[in-house]
Amino acid sequence: MRVVERIGSTNADLIADPSAREGDWLVALEQDAGKGRQGRAWVSPAGNFHGSTVVELRPRGAPPQTLSLAAGLALIEAIDTAVPGEPLMLKWPNDVLLLGRKVAGILLERSGDRVVIGFGVNLASAPELPDRKCASLSGRIAPEVFAPLLADSFARLLQLWRTSASPLLAQAWLARAHPIGTRLTVHAGADEAISGRFDGLEPDGALRLRRDDGTLDVVRAGDVEL
Repeated sequence: MRVVERIGSTNADLIADPSAREGDWLVALEQDAGKGRQGRAWVSPAGNFHGSTVVELRPRGAPPQTLSLAAGLALIEAIDTAVPGEPLMLKWPNDVLLLGRKVAGILLERSGDRVVIGFGVNLASAPELPDRKCASLSGRIAPEVFAPLLADSFARLLQLWRTSASPLLAQAWLARAHPIGTRLTVHAGADEAISGRFDGLEPDGALRLRRDDGTLDVVRAGDVEL
């Protein structure tokens, strides 16, 4: 595990590094060019966690699109270990919530047969954002201490992802997520939004959204607002 004081983006650096292999981690104590889903800026002050790792895709291996489920489970379990007893919840597709506020997020980026997974956790402080409420863990654990907890959790969930059927992974994710029937809105684009109730996951991790008229949408990309 490589820890650096400051870096532009841990995801970008690993994607650009042809020597990076599965199991490698790059952890920055501060980022100055972090990003989130759909190209959003990711606020990355010192004291929070910013780290990325590499997964190598294998022929006839587990479906790449279900890797986000394993990453989410690894992240919520690592936070459980770091600060036990907190009311955490997974939110589709890649967020962890604390009392309904975003405390952590994940960004997956594919380059050829590699996927780089970036994790951001508000360990010390939460940004003030115009479009969502955020929370932090109030500095109860340092990034250097959290990093090996997440690496261990992710290694175990990566093995589960490689060896388990996709529906089993989806069931494990659902056990930590917003309940079936939760009302939500999915923003699939700047001017495209659909609302309904959460109806579970497809085996490949896609979200099932049941509209008020009973029709079912299967969503594979978008931002969810609870």
